[in-house]
Amino acid sequence: MRIVFFGTPEYVVPILSALHKEYREKDGTSPIVAVVTQKPKPVGRKQFLTYSPVDQWAHKRKIPIYFDSYELVHDQVEADFGVLASFAQIIPQSVIDLFPHGILNIHPSLLPKYRGSSPIQAALALGETTTGATIMKIDSQLDHGPIVSQFKEDILPNDTVESLRDRLFSKSAEVLIDLLTPYLKGKIHPQVQDEKEATFTCEIKKEDGFISPEIVSSALKGAGSNKKLKVNFIKDGLLATDGLSLSRFIHALTPWPGAWTSVSLAKSQTPKRLKILEAHVEGTDKFVLDVVQLEGKNKVSWKQFSEGYPDNSLK
Repeated sequence: MRIVFFGTPEYVVPILSALHKEYREKDGTSPIVAVVTQKPKPVGRKQFLTYSPVDQWAHKRKIPIYFDSYELVHDQVEADFGVLASFAQIIPQSVIDLFPHGILNIHPSLLPKYRGSSPIQAALALGETTTGATIMKIDSQLDHGPIVSQFKEDILPNDTVESLRDRLFSKSAEVLIDLLTPYLKGKIHPQVQDEKEATFTCEIKKEDGFISPEIVSSALKGAGSNKKLKVNFIKDGLLATDGLSLSRFIHALTPWPGAWTSVSLAKSQTPKRLKILEAHVEGTDKFVLDVVQLEGKNKVSWKQFSEGYPDNSLK
């Protein structure tokens, strides 16, 4: 079995490891014949050139590394199929055509729901209680190809993006291993997605975590608000601004890019950025800020912040 893996972040490495462990030869030869991953980039204050976790995994095992999928065509890389997880790029048809059994994509939602790059954040922000993952055979359109397999996963009350994501990809590795043999033997027939049920997400930007101070202030006072919160990473996404909805939104954007608002520390003072690091709901819908961080300052509890700035505009 010969496999090309497309992916970048740490949380997809368990999929690589599972494929390597399950299908390596007796002499230790890996079934992974190449990986395609993100180029190394400068990270941190000192801008050290840092290689992706998938790159590092492959380098240790002397597996060829590519930063551009077109190079697979140029080098005429031979493989039975590809596996893609969090690659964040559309694969051109010329690359898909390299693989006799196509490329299988692991997508953390129950497609056709939440196509695109932010399905886990969308599920959390919208208060879903169940999500899942889909293994699909990719085509030239975004998350559009036929479905090979799906499984459901409960969303726990305290789930973060990281905890839910790690659980989905870990379980996906197990499901992928179980289905590969029957898939390659033609015993699994991928099912076309229902386009009428398709919903879409997009890449989250740093500014997408903004909540207007009017909405935060109203929620803290329990007054409610007629305003809606625009969720920029969900197509046509609008949230109510009750305490529960705000808490879910904050949870969905933790740790990155983080939710934030603006606050004046005293009358006639220029507003400053205030990160909302933790919040929760008490009772049925009482919105409570727990931990905040004013720009240029250390994080503190909301109680400490309010005592230090008693005339802040959110009170």
